[in-house]
Amino acid sequence: MSVYLDHNATTPVRPEAVRAMVAALGLVGNPSSVHGAGRAARKLVEEARERVAAAVGAAPGGVVFTSGGSEANALALAGLGRKVVIASAVEHPSVLKAAACHLLPVDGNGVAQPAALERLLDGLPGRDVVVAVMLANNETGVVQPMAELARIAHARGALVHCDAVQALGKLPVDVAALGADSVALSAHKVGGPQGVGALVLADGAFDLAPLIKGGGQEQRRRAGTENVPGIAGFAAALAAALAARQDEAARLADLRDAIEARLAAALPDLRRFGAEAERLANTSCLAVPGLSAQTAVMALDLAGVMVSAGSACSSGKVAPSPVLTAMGAGDLAAAAVRVSLGWTSTAADGDAFCDAFTALAARHADKSAASAA
Repeated sequence: MSVYLDHNATTPVRPEAVRAMVAALGLVGNPSSVHGAGRAARKLVEEARERVAAAVGAAPGGVVFTSGGSEANALALAGLGRKVVIASAVEHPSVLKAAACHLLPVDGNGVAQPAALERLLDGLPGRDVVVAVMLANNETGVVQPMAELARIAHARGALVHCDAVQALGKLPVDVAALGADSVALSAHKVGGPQGVGALVLADGAFDLAPLIKGGGQEQRRRAGTENVPGIAGFAAALAAALAARQDEAARLADLRDAIEARLAAALPDLRRFGAEAERLANTSCLAVPGLSAQTAVMALDLAGVMVSAGSACSSGKVAPSPVLTAMGAGDLAAAAVRVSLGWTSTAADGDAFCDAFTALAARHADKSAASAA
């Protein structure tokens, strides 16, 4: 048995993306070349750009293809031209490590506080500030009040960057509705290939400073030959994810709620993080006091069930989650596991996880009781 419940880390590549990538791999041209083969490659890239732009309500000229969400975040923070960064305390490491950040606190559910943003901005020169807030958290699934935060930031002259990597394909992502000046996206979270993403600018004519310098690709905003097969796969996967989004959200919410209800009935000490806030339908962040995340992830893997502890980008060192620490979880920040569902998830997968996790918790309780005796 092998059950994959780590879709927030990466989700299986969709067949639509595979077909698009195979077709693109049959092209030989560099999209910067002016001959026929180059023009064919360029046509594919520009068609994909139009599809990605339409998916998020942007102009094609505002889409800058990157190597993924982390690069898109770094490009925004370096390229928007603002010296000061305010970032929510639960941002992805690619934001928090890209610059020295003033941290915007969150409440116990992980929701950024608009009043706190007002106070931070009132003490800073707004024209020098970019506010970075993710639309949905990768560990808890908690959704941020993006439009309200953007309104506060813009009223004080700040720019707004939104990391929508986890939200894309799960929530409506519209650049104008979010109020963001830039939005980061990633292909492999929606069933596309790893290694490709995009930074989307609300103003397609914005003079974004490049992070990678060299040639004139991506309107001189990101040098380097475009990843033509990856870009094609990104656009195809995104189209498939959006076509199924509403039905999938309802299906996965039912599955997540069933998992949480079964575990809550079996484990009275179970803690669900962010459960009182709006969350992505596919994400559940859980902890049993005293049961470390590292132990849980390893034991579940041995049982054939794959989940994660914290962000996959921090894997290899299972440490207390900075996200949960910012939420005031205390010692439980080292106990949380993330269950993230996706387009291949089934009710049987949920049952397998519940069986394995409750058995693990029972063994842990027996061991703790024996140690106390």
